Amino acid sequence: MVGSSHEALHRVFQKDPALLTRAFQKVLHVPFPEPRDFAVLNADLTEIEPVERRVDTLMRVETDDGAYLLVVESQGKKDERKRGSWPYYLAYLYEKYHCEPVLVVITQNSATARWAAQPIRRGLPGWDSLTVRPLVIGPDNVPVIASEREAERDVPLAVLSAMTHGRGAKAAAILEPLALALRTVDGESAAVFGQLIESCLGDPLAKDLWRDLMSEIRYFFNNPVAEKVREEGRVEGRVEGRAEDRSEITLEILEWRGIPVTGTVRQRVLACTDLEQLKVWSQRAIHVARAEDLFTEGCG
Repeated sequence: MVGSSHEALHRVFQKDPALLTRAFQKVLHVPFPEPRDFAVLNADLTEIEPVERRVDTLMRVETDDGAYLLVVESQGKKDERKRGSWPYYLAYLYEKYHCEPVLVVITQNSATARWAAQPIRRGLPGWDSLTVRPLVIGPDNVPVIASEREAERDVPLAVLSAMTHGRGAKAAAILEPLALALRTVDGESAAVFGQLIESCLGDPLAKDLWRDLMSEIRYFFNNPVAEKVREEGRVEGRVEGRAEDRSEITLEILEWRGIPVTGTVRQRVLACTDLEQLKVWSQRAIHVARAEDLFTEGCG
């Protein structure tokens, strides 16, 4: 059970190590070589002396250009002690494994991201003996993936989007399309991703909404009828179920935002079976000031 956002933010890379190199390429725009193999290593860097030093996640990645150590640190707030421990980690790991270490800091806080991105310089003024430049992943550079189609193209990246934006105002826009996209992965992965996301949501109402969405996901994977739909690829059943889900989620988003929902609005949304129309309404539900503002045209 993942109990904190600190644990979730780095453990998502243990679940899908390739996500980290895709984050280099798609979020940080760093031309990291294509990986051939990954290995999660022991994160304990404690020496013989009784001083405990431990990174959050440590992975070795093999590429055609050589091996790299990916050091992932989850950072909730500024901590000046890290500007001493991070250079130590990198020097120690290079000496121990004899391959290049890369420090990656992941955070949900923009101010913390700006702090962590500052180079760490050690040595004389104007003549650095050591310079550490962390790569930082946070809400300012991770895209908001609020489209179901985009989330389905790269579910782990969409999960990372939900996690890094989990304490901000953009979280609600990500949750509903991501919950639907999770149906495209296996049940075990969907459960792990769902737990990691829940740990990163700061608003109790957002947590409640996500738990409701995950209840529907668990039903989808456990229900024999849903299993048959997946196996046979029956479009009619899939569309009907998704339409029902979207109508309920649209109403839940309005209620979560504190927007009053009249009986007329509720009946019209629940009666609609046009999946594309429901997509439009669920996206508008994130922004509208009144529930009635959902409608620009009827479902037919």
